[in-house]
This record gives sequence, structure tokens and C-alpha cells, in this order.
Amino acid sequence: MPGSGRIALVQNKAAIRRRGGPASQAPRPTARSGTGAHRVACVVSDGLSILEFGVACDVFGTGPPPASVPPSPWYRLQVCSLRPGPVRVDQGFSIEVRHGIGVLAGADTVVVPPTERPDAVDPAVLEAIARAHARGARLVALCTGAFVLAAAGVLDGRRAATHWMDAEALRRRFPHVAVDDEVLYVDDGDVLTSAGATASIDLCLHIVRLDWGSDVANAVARQLVAQPHRDGGQAQFIETPMAPLAGDDGVGAALEWAASRLGEQISVAAWARQASMSPRTFARQFAIRTGTTPHRWLTARRVLWAQRLLETSEVSLDVLASRVGLGSGVNLRKQFQERLRTTPGAYRRAFRSAAPARSGDRPDPGADAAP
Repeated sequence: MPGSGRIALVQNKAAIRRRGGPASQAPRPTARSGTGAHRVACVVSDGLSILEFGVACDVFGTGPPPASVPPSPWYRLQVCSLRPGPVRVDQGFSIEVRHGIGVLAGADTVVVPPTERPDAVDPAVLEAIARAHARGARLVALCTGAFVLAAAGVLDGRRAATHWMDAEALRRRFPHVAVDDEVLYVDDGDVLTSAGATASIDLCLHIVRLDWGSDVANAVARQLVAQPHRDGGQAQFIETPMAPLAGDDGVGAALEWAASRLGEQISVAAWARQASMSPRTFARQFAIRTGTTPHRWLTARRVLWAQRLLETSEVSLDVLASRVGLGSGVNLRKQFQERLRTTPGAYRRAFRSAAPARSGDRPDPGADAAP
């Protein structure tokens, strides 16, 4: 994307923010009590992703839920684009947009949903977003909408979220943005960003909670048939395949041996014997083969097995931890917090299946796990 979108006004503001302290200390826009509805402008471009756009329209454009009584007029949503007219949606149809980007000049909050080609968003749109932020509007990017905010220059020096599949591309293109690909959303005061797809619901409900309080946010969540708050981050939804276990080399055989004994205590020395190697040679070859250490590989496999048991059984956390080789419920919680940014209890509530676990459930040696 051309650098013209990073207008000097925003660069100067970013420099002031870096000198003056964390961005989270910036004044937070709130609902306009007694001064009319909170004006929300959703700016769209060709290739618009309909899911996140629909979430924004549902939360900010349908009025307060019947079960709640907001203290002042609700949000007033206006959908806008570079100019009024048809905007193509990524599923092959078009929507008719009534407003041009001029409405950004009066918006209290600007929402940027994802689009197929965020690098093709017109510089005039970027400038309008940057000017809205410079005068005090709150900016909200859903999923890859973060690319648009970054191109407008408003994410420099800030922490931001996007879909985990696009996080590395955001880092490469905008090295001054602190990309966090593990969380569901980032609240950086006057700029908020979310991960992909349903994480846009999490962020929009968070904004309602900030503006109107938990009771109203919970009522909106019930209306959407969504959880008012989800624990954890994107890591609990990501499965990163490892290299296949099978192989002619000793490491492949040792991996299969360990994968069938996750509930047992496994030493590197015992592992190395399965590969007919010394412990030092085995550790070196293991890193070449898997990209990680034997300890981290083993822990990742055990956590994955624990996830599956949490989804399919009601066994206690201490018993479950012992069964998968993590020792205790304390260590199980520690590993879930470090790797998945959630707790075993929260994970079970979110992913519990109706199907009971089979007795004697054993790990699947061919299952993939993140190192």
C-alpha cells in the first residue's frame, strides 16, 4: 500500500503518544449521555467480509435489547464507503451503501470490517479514518481490518490483534505495529482490534460493556445467542501440525514410542535409547526433525490429549492431569494458561461435547500438536 495514507497529522499524534505514555491512558470515548445517539460509522470497501460486517450491524444497528434500558439514546449506525453506491461482498453479491466517507467526520466510533484486499483500500478512505481518529473518534478494526488501520498510520507503536493466519503478514508489512496473534481482541484505549470471524462478536460486546455496562452487554449477548465473555485467546482454536511421526530414522520411531506412552514418565535417556542414540545426539536430531525440544514436544502432546478429554469427559482435573502425564491439576492449569491463554475449566465449558469419553481413552499417536 502506498505510504501516502500515513499522513503527517497522524505521525505527529503517534509521536506525542509515545512521548506521553501508553496509548491505553488516552481518554476513552463513551456513550453520549444527553447529547443524542452515539454515532457509529462502519466504513466498507469492495471485497467486504459479510460475517464481521453483519456482527457490527447486529450490535450497533438494531437498537437496544428489550430486556435492557440504556441510560441514553442507543447507537446510530451509518454504513459508508468512498462514495455512495454498490459495494461488492466477498461472497459474490453487492450491497447498496447510502453514505459516502464524509460521515466519518461526525462519527464517535469508526468500525472497519475486513475486506479481501485491504492493500487496495483507497488512500482517501485511509486519510478520512486518520482524521477521524485525530479529532478523537474511537477506531475499531475487525479481523484484517487491522491492515487498514495500520495503513492509515494509527497503529504505529500500538499493540493490535488480527486473525492468527494473517498476523505474520501484518508484522512484515507494518513492523512498527506490535501484533498479538494469541488474543481474541486488543483494547488499546481509543483503538481496538479483534482476531478473526467470531472474535468480532467478543470485541463488539466488549465495546457495549464499556459504553453501557455489563447488564446491557449481557442482554445483547443473549439476543445474539452468544457468550457475554469468552476466556482465553486464539491459541485454543489453532492446531499446528507437526512433521509426520513415522520415518525410517531413529527419531521417527522414538516419537511413535513416546506418543503411545504420554501418561508415563519419559526421560530423554529412555527416549534416546529408542532411537539408538546418545541423549545429546538425540536432542540435536530431535530439534532438526521437529523444530522444538523433547520436553516441549511431549508437553504439547499431553496438553492436546487433555483438551480432548476435557471435551469428552467429566473426569476431575487432578485425575485428568495424572492420566495425560501432566502430574497435577496445578500443572495442568499452568500449561493451559501458558499455551492456550485459558483455564481447563473454561475450555471444558466452551468445548464440552455431548458424547461421553470411552473408558480407557488413550492418546492418538498420529494426532497433531503444537510444539
